[in-house]
Parts: sequence; C-alpha cells; structure tokens
Amino acid sequence: MAAAVELLAAPWNLGLRPPAPGREPGTWRAPQALLSAGAARLLRPARVVQLDRPTYEFDPQPATRIRNGVTIREHTLRLAGAVRETLAAGRFPVVLGGDCSILLGCLLGARQSGRCGLVHLDGHNDFRHPGNHGTGTALGSAAGMDLALATGRGELLLTHWPLVGRPLVADEDVIQIGDREDAAELPFARFTAREIRSTGVADLAERVLDRLKHRGLERSWLHLDLDVLDERVLPAVDSPGRPGLDYAQLAELVAALVRTGRVAGLDVAVYDPELDPDGVHAAAIAACLATALSPLTATETHA
Repeated sequence: MAAAVELLAAPWNLGLRPPAPGREPGTWRAPQALLSAGAARLLRPARVVQLDRPTYEFDPQPATRIRNGVTIREHTLRLAGAVRETLAAGRFPVVLGGDCSILLGCLLGARQSGRCGLVHLDGHNDFRHPGNHGTGTALGSAAGMDLALATGRGELLLTHWPLVGRPLVADEDVIQIGDREDAAELPFARFTAREIRSTGVADLAERVLDRLKHRGLERSWLHLDLDVLDERVLPAVDSPGRPGLDYAQLAELVAALVRTGRVAGLDVAVYDPELDPDGVHAAAIAACLATALSPLTATETHA
C-alpha cells in the first residue's frame, strides 16, 4: 500500500538575500498560501505539521559568512526531527517551503534513517562554494549553495551534522535535473533543461531510474525548486528563467519518480506569494502537486 502523505509547513526565507534594503524575501508565506489554495484538500494528508517561522536577520551573525547561518542550522535540526518522525511513522513527507535551504533539514532527517540519494530538480545547480565562488565582503546565501552544502562543501556550520557527519549525500548519489546554467563540469549526474526538451520527460524518468539502480539507491530525497518551471509558466519565484518545464511535464516527471518507490519524500521551494497577489499560481502549484503525487494519494487509507 502506498504511504500516506504528511505535509510539513516550513515557513522560512533564511537562505535568500533581501529583495530590497530592509525587506525580507516573501517565500516564508508559501506554505500557508499553498494550504489556502487547497494543497491539503487535494493531497489528503494524514496530518499537517506547522513548523515555527524563524527570525530573518539582515546583519551578519557571529562566526559565519552565510546569511542567517546560525539560525539555518538551528532550524535545520528542527526540520530534520520532523522529517525523521514522519518517515518513522511510515508516511511520505511533503515539505512545503520556504527557500532552498530547507533541503538540508530534509536530507538530514532522511539520512538519519540510513543512506539516501538526492534528486535535485532545480533551474539552477545551487553549487556555489568557496572552491568556485568567492564571497568577498558579501554574505553568502544558502539558497544558492544548498547542493554544495549538502555534498559537504562550505562551512562546517552547515555541512557537518549530528549522527551523520559530512556530507549529507555523496556526489555519486546526486542527480541534478533542469539546470539552465552554462556550468563547468560538475561532480554528479546532470540532465539540463535543454536536454529534457530534446529527449522528453518519459525518457528522462527512465534514465534517472537507471542511475538510481546503478548506484543501488533504494531511497532518495526529491528536492523541487519551482524555478525549474519556465518563467512564462511561473514567474513568482526568486530567480525565474527559461527554458523550463510546464506544469504537465513537472507532474509527469515527479509522478514517474514517485511511482518507482525509490523516493522517500520531497520538498517544494522558492514560490513567493508576494509576487502572486491574486493567488493564481498558488492554485496551479497545488493542483500540480496533487497530480504529481497521485501514485500515493490515489490509494485510500483507512484508520
């Protein structure tokens, strides 16, 4: 029987730079916006867990060059505990964020139950780290370096974790999908946005499954940064761009991956309701998630 979905609302924006002086990024509003748009009604979760909203600080924090680094660590540990509890109950965690730095807590929670790969579905590779990008005098933003941090690159504050150590995931156990950047050779499997357009979603899903099998990965975490959607489909994200997927393609891909039984849970990141005042995109995202997770929600669960 398919695992019941559990929704975890992670309302934070800690990993993003201010969009204007003194103004917080709006991604912390995303979980409530998606719930108000019908996410719970459509996904029929076993329960909805509301996590605390952390305080966003504009000024540097002590002993870190990462924006809100100390606070990110604290709330990563809390999110990891919630994810671990959901998995231990035999449920499928769907974490509604929030910016991409929520990935760290999701992976940490999953890794505390054993080995776990990562399917990183994102319009950017989020692989900034001290070895390829100097921070200079500016604070680094964790939302642009979540994949680097997850693979153990960067400050110990956000790369070394209780019970797991470092890294959260090995390079060889990462699959990056949807990147539209011209990047140098990267140390993990990668399928760019242009490759997806030429091969199609069905072929991509097969290639991802082959990679998971080749690596012997029975469990993987799925990170879904919504900027993998084309900006003509979803402009209400921190860094929109093109080319990208449309909602039907995204739902088809996620459903195909979930159907393999090798996805332990997923997180949804970077939707900004402040860029969507009418809520049109929130409703579309909720409907897409319902279709994408239909392999789970199609099975009625009974108490």
